[in-house]
Amino acid sequence: MKNSIKELKTFLILWSTQSLSQLGSSMTGFALTLWLYQETGSALQTALLSICSYAPYVMMSIFAGAFSDRWDKKKIMLVCDTFAAFCTVVTLFLLKTDQLQPMHMYLLNAVNGLMNTVQQPASDVAMTMITPEKYYQKTSGLRSLSNSLITILNPVLATAVFSFSGMDAVIYIDLLTFTAAFLALLFGVKISAPEKGASAKNEPFLQTVTSGLDYLRNNRLILTLILFLAGINFVASAFDAVLPALILPRDNGGEAVLGMVSSCSGIATLAGSLIAVLMPAPRSRIRVIYLTMLFSLGTENFILAFSDSPVLWCLAQMIGWLLVPIMNANLDVVLRSSIPVEMQGRVYSCRNTLQFFTIPIGLFTGGTMVDMVCEPLMASTPSDSMLVCLFGTGKGSGAALMMFFLGITGVTVCLVFGQILRKYIDTDRS
Repeated sequence: MKNSIKELKTFLILWSTQSLSQLGSSMTGFALTLWLYQETGSALQTALLSICSYAPYVMMSIFAGAFSDRWDKKKIMLVCDTFAAFCTVVTLFLLKTDQLQPMHMYLLNAVNGLMNTVQQPASDVAMTMITPEKYYQKTSGLRSLSNSLITILNPVLATAVFSFSGMDAVIYIDLLTFTAAFLALLFGVKISAPEKGASAKNEPFLQTVTSGLDYLRNNRLILTLILFLAGINFVASAFDAVLPALILPRDNGGEAVLGMVSSCSGIATLAGSLIAVLMPAPRSRIRVIYLTMLFSLGTENFILAFSDSPVLWCLAQMIGWLLVPIMNANLDVVLRSSIPVEMQGRVYSCRNTLQFFTIPIGLFTGGTMVDMVCEPLMASTPSDSMLVCLFGTGKGSGAALMMFFLGITGVTVCLVFGQILRKYIDTDRS
């Protein structure tokens, strides 16, 4: 045990402090969502926060892997963290001087999104470089655990601090966690530069980028799985835009309930991560990927659409997120066992662009549909109509209607890709 801790000392320092900083950043992001919805009452304007974060990620991810291969990983992380902290300081200044406007938040989130795009591949490679190979599975489990805990804690802590001490207190906590992570990385973590072969040194930048796309074009299973997940991400991101508009305006909703409901997804993913670790290898990983998503999207959205109880909202989140880690674990095995190691960096960068480009589209669609279609429709619907019986009245009923549409869309995506993936299932045996 002592020997393991000694061998993993550098990893533990980087992992723990970066996780702490990620918690602080997530709290700020959640609190800004609450603040902006209070100020505007608009699902679309609130969703634009996430859109501005994801847009640079989608546009630049295809290049980020190639950039990361050529730069010092530690310097990339330090520079990106500094820019992100600067954006947080600017947000605090604008807030304290009563000048903070939605446009400021969108611009600052776009800068943060760009920094995250560049930092993520560098951080992933750095974790590999400081971890002995025999501990890969253990450290991967620790990272999954911390991500689940952040999902559980960030809405609860952000809501509590935001309600009792205001937005500025949340930002102060974010800056404190950033300082701890920055100093630990600067003084406590040494990341040795890997040796590169001649081909890696001389390969043109654009060739590095396009080779990842060429691999996907020639490997239809991997490309199909990525496009399937792109469809899932469209529904999931639209869901993220609709959920605050469903819960915040309800009489039995509000900030505390939204925080509680959001935390349930983290509890579910934590439980799902443990199941994924303990369960035996399935006969067909592709079947598991498809069926878990069909179950999640075919239950959560409909429960949320037809219920007005916080207990059922929490139950829906638990059901919808429980199987996601199992899907992710099987997808990761398929990708890592199919893509050559020397190609994984650039292929994953291309994967990020193709798989996540639907997220800003889904966020925009979800917010727009709630504000401009579903809420006006429900407001003008007679009280004795079938829609009112199904989705209720008042603000939030339009979001419930949109949840119903998302349930139909999610099931349709799964069924369509299920037919496409069927020819691969029989040949996929673990």
